[in-house]
Amino acid sequence: MQIGIPKEIMHKENRVAALPETIEKFKALGFDVIVETKAGTGAFTDDEAYKKAGAEIAMDAEEVFNKADIILKVKEPLFNNQFNKHEIDMLKKKQMLITFLHPAAPSNHGDIKKLQDRNITAFTMDGIPRISRAQRMDPLTSMSAITGYKAIIIAAANFPKFIPMIGTSIGMIKPANILVIGTGVVGLQAIATGKRLGGIVKAIDIRPDAKKEAESLGVKVVGFDAPPELAVGEGGYAKALPEEWIEKERQELAPLVADSDIIVLSALVPGEVAQHLITKEMVETMKAGSVIIDVSIDQGGNCALTDPGKKLIHKGVFICGIKNIPGSLPVHSSWLYANNLYYFVENLFKNGANEFDMADEIVRGALVTHKGELYHEGTLKAMGKYTH
Repeated sequence: MQIGIPKEIMHKENRVAALPETIEKFKALGFDVIVETKAGTGAFTDDEAYKKAGAEIAMDAEEVFNKADIILKVKEPLFNNQFNKHEIDMLKKKQMLITFLHPAAPSNHGDIKKLQDRNITAFTMDGIPRISRAQRMDPLTSMSAITGYKAIIIAAANFPKFIPMIGTSIGMIKPANILVIGTGVVGLQAIATGKRLGGIVKAIDIRPDAKKEAESLGVKVVGFDAPPELAVGEGGYAKALPEEWIEKERQELAPLVADSDIIVLSALVPGEVAQHLITKEMVETMKAGSVIIDVSIDQGGNCALTDPGKKLIHKGVFICGIKNIPGSLPVHSSWLYANNLYYFVENLFKNGANEFDMADEIVRGALVTHKGELYHEGTLKAMGKYTH
């Protein structure tokens, strides 16, 4: 079987789905690999490095789609202007696609139906279950670590003051107050990075275990307590709080927001719209020059004023809602994601290269379409077709 790696065509997407080191691993498993020319340019990897690893270099994406049995990508299929075709239309019947598809999102249902109709076997990398056996395959975790780190770097770049305490001949400059809301993987990395830069970091989360993890990094966990049955869902993830409890959380957050110089927002509920924890009125209590980085924007954002994909200033407060933060660190994010993909493919074909194991919970969790059928539970629920 042959694996194909096309160059990503999403605007500003510099990641690539395979690197020379994972090409070598795929070859060792018995796969051939074809890589579109310049696919690794954004991650500072050239065609010669891929050739040395044993890959064939294709002159364009169409050659990759025509020759490969399995297509590995970073982002969901998009319209390819070079060939005036959607990438889904470039796929062959019964071909396999492994990428981020976000299939439950209503905006993607049309593409999912098209994959189903074209008899494509499609896996989504955001469907991998959070179990210990799948940790090496889980790009949500690896990309979240990058997002948390870069969120603080973006904040520092847009903050008009020092973050650490600085002694000068004029006097001492106080350190910045950083508030991290949501202490999952994103939040924990933001906490660690904020501390490294010398900020005074506080954190808040509604889950008891998440609070303990934040405290283990040596920061003060502040604010809000909700009953565990309301706060914690399956797998230890946060649950969406009822509106009356959200209002209580806002009241607890209000003085913390007003006192913060930098806020990182990463409070998410899996598969649901992010809840607005910071209102317009709360933003307006912040000092001019303060910064909000809303990394939950892919699911709607935690700040009522965040504009998806945009940066804005509201009454002196910089609010960042840019998407695809991992794409801004393409070298390490490609390395992490390429290895996530390798371990997923290795597990997928652990019984041989002809058929994958449908009984494997990792495979079933990521499977979206196969032999004209729709399998992904979150998508079936979102489409109103889930009957189990």
